[in-house]
Amino acid sequence: MEHRNASNPSHPPRAMNYPCPQPPTNNLVTPLLTDMYQITMAYGYWKTKMHHKQATFEVFFRKNPFKGGFTIFAGIDEVIKFVAHYKFTEDDINYLKSLHTFQNCEQAFFDYLSALDCSEVTIRSAQMGSVVFPRVPLLVISGPIVIVQLLETTILNLVNFPSLIATNASRMVIAARGQFGQRKVYGKSPKCAEFGLRRAQGPDGGLSASKYCMVGGFDAVANVLCGKLTGMPVIGTHAHSFVMSFDSLDEVKDLTVLVNNSENEETCNLLQLVLVKRKMCGWNNTNDGELASFIAYGVAFPNAFLCLIDTYDTIESGLKNFIVVALALKECGYTSRGIRLDSGDLAQLSIACQEEFIRVAKLYNQGWLKDCDVVASNDINEKTLHELNERGHGITSFGIGTNLVTCQAQPALGCVFKLVQFDGQPRIKLSNDIEKVLIPGEKRAFRLYGGGSSKPLVDLMICADEDAPQEGQEVKYRDPFTQNDAKRIIPTQVEEILHTLWSKGKVLMSEDMYSLTKARERCMNSIQNLDQNLLLEDKEKYPVCVSEKLHADLYRLWESKKDSSSKRNT
Repeated sequence: MEHRNASNPSHPPRAMNYPCPQPPTNNLVTPLLTDMYQITMAYGYWKTKMHHKQATFEVFFRKNPFKGGFTIFAGIDEVIKFVAHYKFTEDDINYLKSLHTFQNCEQAFFDYLSALDCSEVTIRSAQMGSVVFPRVPLLVISGPIVIVQLLETTILNLVNFPSLIATNASRMVIAARGQFGQRKVYGKSPKCAEFGLRRAQGPDGGLSASKYCMVGGFDAVANVLCGKLTGMPVIGTHAHSFVMSFDSLDEVKDLTVLVNNSENEETCNLLQLVLVKRKMCGWNNTNDGELASFIAYGVAFPNAFLCLIDTYDTIESGLKNFIVVALALKECGYTSRGIRLDSGDLAQLSIACQEEFIRVAKLYNQGWLKDCDVVASNDINEKTLHELNERGHGITSFGIGTNLVTCQAQPALGCVFKLVQFDGQPRIKLSNDIEKVLIPGEKRAFRLYGGGSSKPLVDLMICADEDAPQEGQEVKYRDPFTQNDAKRIIPTQVEEILHTLWSKGKVLMSEDMYSLTKARERCMNSIQNLDQNLLLEDKEKYPVCVSEKLHADLYRLWESKKDSSSKRNT
């Protein structure tokens, strides 16, 4: 029996019909966004009258990325948009007909393509944001062989990079604040924000990275378009160029700020008030151009005053200039947000900033200063985060760019799209590399929990016609690629991993199954339930196993194919 909990986002709502989703976010996602051989195969199937035969393909990967022990699944939201709007246009067909490869193809084939859609396709899917493991299907796509084959390249494109980004982001979030959010820095749980658009691989790479890092647990993005399209929080302050654009305090001498909550819309000359605070603190030798830029920014954004302080001298000028402007703004009724560091020894500088906030807060009875954020950017990656934790730091928010959006530690996930059943018969691909041997046949997949723990113990694949494992009843399972004896477990919870998301041209699950907000929540909950050994280093592989029946079917088909191959070679 499937374990369900209505308050737990890891379990989807009951299947029913839902409205057709919007078209794909990227208008390049069309039937022609595919590899040429998909269309040549389509003609081959059509020409031999095999195009109507039913086939089942599985999308899965063989190794977790980043040498880790888990992966976060993402991208199904765009897959559903793609299949819901799948249609060759007249221009598409004319282009294909113009290609030399297809010049001898029959017109009837192009008529067939023109009418093709996904109304006969069924898609079962893991939920977006869920933790997934090697070899367990992420997607199972069934339908007439031609249309399912034509979906291959695009579907892989739509899930490979999103899943890689979500996984990369989740590892950085864990490094920043711990598996359970338990790591505190000056009383705060550090946040992570995406800063990588300018370094991403093109507009789509940038948008995808911004979008799917949120699934992995990031708190905000700098990408404004992503914010518009997804509703995710967007953040940003200013660059060094803004600071460098100001030379003297004369440039801001006439700037005023509206006193917050004043009855008569009273204004205050911010420079005059800042100079009073500067004298009070005894900081008269800070950089005037930098101070002018901070005053200008404070006038522009008094409710969101957060400054980049390392243009000149981080501690002796930038930090002090921020504090005096922040004190002045507070007198006008505004609470400042904090500072950003983009260079230098981030651990040492961030602690120095925090300690100065504490000192000034105590000296002038300004307790709110202790709540100011210290944001750090400067080429941060997962390794950097761990090193900062080991040294100790005062950073309450990380802006992570290049190493997030480009996945420098590993540039591709390696999902594959493999035929497992055709015309009602299981199919197997043999290989000298045991990792590339295919587990045949249409399957169901379950996650089993046991021992009174909320942590998953094993993922189990069974034949589609087998009875599902039951809570409280013994289940036997085996490693798919050894002949070792079966192991046993009595699960206390059983969770079905794959759910029918698309069938007969309709969406059968609510957006909760693939919305970004729910996916982020699902990811955070799933991470908390993982064994600690699986989080960062693949010291211990999570067991992915098969039922005894599927194990027997695998080896029977394996042996029969090896035998027939041997006979052909003698």
